[in-house]
Amino acid sequence: MAGLASAMPLEQYEPLAARQVIQQAFPEVTDIAPRESNRAIQELRAGNELLGYAYQSLDFVQTPAYSGKPVNAVVVLDTEGTIKATKVIHHDEPILLVGIPESKLHIFTDQYTGLKADQRVTVGGTSSDTKVAVDGLSGATVTVMVINEVLMRTAHRVGVELGLVEGGSSKRPPVAEVATDQFSERNWEQLTGDGSIRRLLLTRGQVDDSFAGTAAEGIEAAAPGERDDALIDLYAGYLNAPTIGRNLLGENQYQWLMGELKDGEHAIAVMANGEYSFKGSGYVRGGIFDRVQIRQFGDTFNFRDLDYFRLSDVYAAGMPDFSEMAIFIVRQQYNFDPGTDWALELTVKRQTGPLDSEFQVFPLTYSLPEQYYTRAEPVLTEEEMLADQPLWVQVWYQRQFQVLVLGVGIGVLLFILFFQDWLVQKPKMMRWIRHAFLTYTLFFIGWYALGQLSIVNVLTFVHSLFSGFTWETFLIDPVMFVLWAVVAGIVLLWGRAVYCGWLCPFGALQELVNEIARKLKVPQYTVPFAWHERLWAIKYIVLLVLFGVSLESMATAERMAEVEPFKTAITLHFDRTWPFVTYAVLLVVVNIFTRKVYCRYICPLGAALALPTKLRVFDWLKRRKECGNPCRLCDHECEVQAIHPDGHINYMECHYCLDCQMTYFDDHKCPPLIVKRRGKRRGHNAPGHPEQIPVTQVS
Repeated sequence: MAGLASAMPLEQYEPLAARQVIQQAFPEVTDIAPRESNRAIQELRAGNELLGYAYQSLDFVQTPAYSGKPVNAVVVLDTEGTIKATKVIHHDEPILLVGIPESKLHIFTDQYTGLKADQRVTVGGTSSDTKVAVDGLSGATVTVMVINEVLMRTAHRVGVELGLVEGGSSKRPPVAEVATDQFSERNWEQLTGDGSIRRLLLTRGQVDDSFAGTAAEGIEAAAPGERDDALIDLYAGYLNAPTIGRNLLGENQYQWLMGELKDGEHAIAVMANGEYSFKGSGYVRGGIFDRVQIRQFGDTFNFRDLDYFRLSDVYAAGMPDFSEMAIFIVRQQYNFDPGTDWALELTVKRQTGPLDSEFQVFPLTYSLPEQYYTRAEPVLTEEEMLADQPLWVQVWYQRQFQVLVLGVGIGVLLFILFFQDWLVQKPKMMRWIRHAFLTYTLFFIGWYALGQLSIVNVLTFVHSLFSGFTWETFLIDPVMFVLWAVVAGIVLLWGRAVYCGWLCPFGALQELVNEIARKLKVPQYTVPFAWHERLWAIKYIVLLVLFGVSLESMATAERMAEVEPFKTAITLHFDRTWPFVTYAVLLVVVNIFTRKVYCRYICPLGAALALPTKLRVFDWLKRRKECGNPCRLCDHECEVQAIHPDGHINYMECHYCLDCQMTYFDDHKCPPLIVKRRGKRRGHNAPGHPEQIPVTQVS
């Protein structure tokens, strides 16, 4: 009750969001006070009754979410380690800032009420004996997986600290096998030097100090000049290992001892000097050694007189004389593991009255050197293996199907790009391939895998370079990571064009809608080139504004990034409030009459990708000397107006549809090729007739 001295009424506790969660969990709570051993944990009381505990997750873990920043949640536990309430009180997730309503996030976190702090919880899937599955949140898969990690990791950590749940893994490793065929001669100094034999030295002063503040303080206390005297100088060693056992006991005594042991039994030598006996006299009266015991895995093993052998003859060279020596046997039922750390605990008792005593326990920790044993690799289930992995690995495992299909799609796209000169000579097949790939981009990459890149990703990456880059921030979403990795390579080889023309889901939506409109004979309008080359500068201005705002406030920049309709049209499938849906639909409707207006004039992501396009290694699109003067067929056909009147292609505005390349190789459409074909037919290329290709301008 000492902590109540700093308690305050609940109504005075800040922040307000945390107070509301506490009241939701325990309406009867009256006082709240920080726990003395860890002030990040708040004790909740109703009068003098302890109801439970509350904490904020940010005080314990800072796992970055999709935005690259951690979320903060309030968690309330009862005294049994059960979660009573949870609520995310701060986040920087763009999909939740302007997109998915906060109410849906609260519905998600409400699923944790009633779960134990040590349960394994996964997002999605089905529940089993070893895990609990909670429903995810469409459009924010990565975010809710991070929230799940934060809630359950902190609940377990706090629960362990409070003693409400057990710490560590409940599954033990395979029992170590002692290497009985390995032996080397060692003297006492070598055995103690490598940890084969461990020591516990207790002075009288140390023991007296341990009883300070108890009823035994001052009882049997040492005189000032005797405080440094040894109360007991204790040694212990594991005898089953031949190098330890044979060097201590000698060959005959070691073989006799091993013959006495049954399978699964283990022998421990205990030797000591000093005025305090580790044997005591209890075993004489009751058959139990009440001063020593073994502790391993949280379990204790006591010894009876039947577990004891006298140790009189020892053979290790250089070994000191001991006043007391014994061999204790750890029996089969204890499932002792020689390869896992254990402790020999020595109990010191002080009598405080005729029937009352105080006890203090002093452990001698023992770890068998690795050269004495082998251990089989643990056999883990797939779930257990996954649970031990970092969060980003778990996310990749759960989304491996999406990554695989995305990888296949990327492979197909690379095939198209590398063999484009062959494919464009088959225009009908090429158009079918392009429309099929755009459908794949829209439905799989966009609406299914939610792989719509955004200017927010670019701003987050740039800021991470200055604030501390970590791979985990970007690996948390495998589809986005793969796409960005591919785009980085594509920009260097082909420029911005390939992403905007082939891999952008919103771009695919616009192009497919425009193609349908053309099939329905909807009239098309072309922006005059003089206006066009001025309008395309808008997207660069939008990019500069967003970048400038992000330097002051990333959260504000993320809200202003709603100039992108991607979240509405792709991530949330148009399931938003009417202003956002109206804006996205308006852009699609305008695109019916003029292809990709948003992409050409507004898109800040396209502007960001266009800037490094000048660094591309190759110019893959072929041109003729006649292009632009006198022939202008391709620039009239280019739907995004990326071909200038002089015939050159502006790669910063090109979307790589390959229409100009289909014309380039078509000798029934490309005017220079038409003239050349007709000339061949008339024999002008015969010997004695130099090749002459008259060119006339085709309007």
